[in-house]
Amino acid sequence: MKTLDYIALILVVIGAVNWGLIGFFDFDLVRMIFGDMTLISRIIYSLVGIAGLYALSYFGRLRND
Repeated sequence: MKTLDYIALILVVIGAVNWGLIGFFDFDLVRMIFGDMTLISRIIYSLVGIAGLYALSYFGRLRND
């Protein structure tokens, strides 16, 4: 389970950096690298979104500790 946590955290950080770039500089790194809504970019956006939802479970685990 720890490996999945690290993968989710990395994806959430990637998403946060991308949103920061969009907000500050109007620059979408995923779109620049993989194209405008290509299959690969949609998969990346989806994985980041799923990782963000998974990261919500961290709050429940912190409360239990």
